[in-house]
Amino acid sequence: MIQRIQTIYLLLAFVITGVLPFIFPLWTLSDGKAFLFMQNQLYVVLFGLSTTLSIVSILSYKKRQNQFVINRLNIILNLILLGLFIYHSLNLSGEMPGVSEKGIGMFLPIFAIVALVLANKAIKKDEDLVKSVDRLR
Repeated sequence: MIQRIQTIYLLLAFVITGVLPFIFPLWTLSDGKAFLFMQNQLYVVLFGLSTTLSIVSILSYKKRQNQFVINRLNIILNLILLGLFIYHSLNLSGEMPGVSEKGIGMFLPIFAIVALVLANKAIKKDEDLVKSVDRLR
């Protein structure tokens, strides 16, 4: 399980969606306070679902096809989260009182998507290797 490279990528996606949002703010309010994802219920649910899907994908290491589909769902979920961040940042850009600067937390879904795509690539490679060995028998 842990010796496969896709598990490392999935652990990285888990850390990106499950740990880093607690550390990096999404944006900084004009009064200097950091806006973390916990201050919006929708963001909490989406980050929680993404983290849960990463864990489920790690635990389903024996079923590569299921792992592949779960990762695709997780990519779609992170794209939705990224879209919400972009929508919010465009609506609350510099002219809006309340938001002074965007934080690095807004880019976390991009890093998670990259890790999930790399995991899917490794899963596909693994599946192709298993199919080629089955052909030889």
